Amino acid sequence: MCVYNQVALTRACLDSLWATTEAFELVVIDNGSTDGTRELFEQFSYPFPLRYAVGDNRSVIAELNRGWRLASGEVVCFLHNDTEMIEPRWLARLLSALEIPGVGLAGLYGAKRVRRNGRFVGRTIVHSLAEGPTVRPPWEEVAIVDAVCLCLPRAGLEAVGGLDEGYGFFHGFDRDLSFSVRNRGLRCVVVHAPFHHRGGGTRTRDFVAQPERERADRADRDAVLARFVAKWGHRLPADVRPLGQRIRDWLTRPKS
Repeated sequence: MCVYNQVALTRACLDSLWATTEAFELVVIDNGSTDGTRELFEQFSYPFPLRYAVGDNRSVIAELNRGWRLASGEVVCFLHNDTEMIEPRWLARLLSALEIPGVGLAGLYGAKRVRRNGRFVGRTIVHSLAEGPTVRPPWEEVAIVDAVCLCLPRAGLEAVGGLDEGYGFFHGFDRDLSFSVRNRGLRCVVVHAPFHHRGGGTRTRDFVAQPERERADRADRDAVLARFVAKWGHRLPADVRPLGQRIRDWLTRPKS
C-alpha cells in the first residue's frame, strides 16, 4: 500500500482489514505524508505485521515496486488505502482464484473488453463494489484488472519485471500489468468480494480551484494510453467474453 495523507481513509481501511480471515503482512510506503499518517503507523495497534517505510513523494508506481520488494510473502496484493473490505474472506477469495490453473492475476474491479485505443468498454466492466456487485460469483475473467486491488504470485510479478515505471507517476500500470500477465498465457479475473471504494480524491481535490492541474492530469492520462497502445497494440482490441455473451450483448446494446 502506498499512502499520501488521507489519514482518516487509511485508518478506515486498516480497521476493515482487522477481520480478514487470511494471515498477511502489511507493507506501507508513506509517500511524504504531513497529516498524521506517519504517527498512525508509528503507533500501529493492529494485529497484523507491519513494514513501514517513508518515501519522498516520487512516482507512486516506483514506490509500489519498492513496497512489494520489501514484502516477504509468496503472493503480493496491491491495495488502495481508500478501500474498505466488508467481506472477511476477501483475501481468501483472491488467493483461491490464483490457485486455479491458468490464472495469474486477480482483483475486485476490471473490464472484459478493451478498445484499440486502450480504453475500457464500459458495459463490459465487472466489479465487487458493495453498492451493487456485478461480478458473478465466484469470479469472472477480464482483460484488465483495475489498480484498486491487484493480487498475484510474487514469482509472476518478478517474471514480468515488476510494475512498469515508464508510465510515470500513477496511471496505467494496471493495464500494463494485466497485459503482461496475459502475454504469459495466463488469465486475469475479478472475484466476488464486496468492498467500499471511498475515492479519496487526493489527486483530484484541487481540480475545481486549479483547472490547469486537471488539464495536466488529462494530458498524463492521454500519454499513458499512448504508451500502452504503443507497447501492446499488437494485442488490441482485446475481448475475453465468450462468443455467446458477445452476441447477446450485441443484441441488447442500446440503440442510437
